[in-house]
Amino acid sequence: MSGRINLLAPEVRAHPYAVYAELRRNSPVCQVDPGGYWVVTRHDDVVTAFKNPQIFSNVGMRVATKPEWLGHNPFSDSMIGQDPPTHTRLRNLVNRTFGPAALARLEVRVRQYAESIVARIPEEQLVDFVDAFTLPLPASVIGELIGLEPSLHARCKRWADDLTSISANPQDEKRREEIRATVREVETEMAAVLDRRRREPREDLVTDLLQARVDGESPGDAELMSFMFLLLVAGLETTIHLLGHCMRVLMERPDVLARLRADRSLLPRFIEEVLRYEPPVQAMGRLTTAETELSGVRIPAGARVMLLIGSANHDDTRFPDADSFNMDREGVNNLPFGHGIHFCLGAPLARMEARIGLDVLLSRFAGFTSGGPVEWNHSFTVRGPRVLPVVAHTQP
Repeated sequence: MSGRINLLAPEVRAHPYAVYAELRRNSPVCQVDPGGYWVVTRHDDVVTAFKNPQIFSNVGMRVATKPEWLGHNPFSDSMIGQDPPTHTRLRNLVNRTFGPAALARLEVRVRQYAESIVARIPEEQLVDFVDAFTLPLPASVIGELIGLEPSLHARCKRWADDLTSISANPQDEKRREEIRATVREVETEMAAVLDRRRREPREDLVTDLLQARVDGESPGDAELMSFMFLLLVAGLETTIHLLGHCMRVLMERPDVLARLRADRSLLPRFIEEVLRYEPPVQAMGRLTTAETELSGVRIPAGARVMLLIGSANHDDTRFPDADSFNMDREGVNNLPFGHGIHFCLGAPLARMEARIGLDVLLSRFAGFTSGGPVEWNHSFTVRGPRVLPVVAHTQP
């Protein structure tokens, strides 16, 4: 036994913030299980690491998602595993296809998906809200974004679950083979999408990517494939868990629910506080390029580091009374989607889906109660309900 804290232990997974607080007090930079990652827990240290990619290299995301058993790493050519100048070139390419115009084009479709999905949720009946709401909305949106046939949208969650489970480094060989099979399956489907769009361009993100140029240079096939893998995981998992956490807060805080039903203009403030209080992205991986020091602790060169966003967002030195949910907080929180040059390009899309989805949900239902214990996903980098039993009520 190593004696180190296991951040993926079920009891920690269900209630991580007390453990994070203990780490911030007593071991702000230390090694944890599984995998012996170095974790950085204090807000200022996490920001320092984000702002210094020369020392805390983003190649760490590649290392964190490339255990030996995996073989081919589907994210190896994506922005998430690159430093400048490669990262800069790829981000510039994607910036031109993922901006306000693309989001505006999507907003009507997001509301149509949300209205159709919410209309199917039964009232006064126990349902798994992941299956009923938090999964189908982002799966429909991301499926359309990456050009999947509608019949494949239902597979997106299984794909994303398997791909995010890579960072948990499962030891069971059957589970490892399931993940390897998913990588092969997604590659096949994505290659088919790229081929169709080359032959029949449309007004969509994939066509935009194929036609994108920076200084006359277009993305290569491996880069396109890696970006679509990244979009599938980041665009799906983050929003699924954000919606799940929003639902948990609404069930636990009837006063907050009442405020939102009375004034929908408060939804963006609510979503921002959920992102701080229950961030879907709990950690981001980095790799140290040289020995460095944070909070008086020396981290060796070549160390695999996890920047614990979930802990930083509960640091009382940055957020007074951080363990309380308060949608009237002042100031800006820059960490839920990363920080600095690697800030998540999909953040506006996740916020838009949550805002529209919750607006439609609150138009139909007056309240929500828990129908049983939450089951949590199993990943180092993202955290959220895998099963969320809920009863929705049309009357207060």
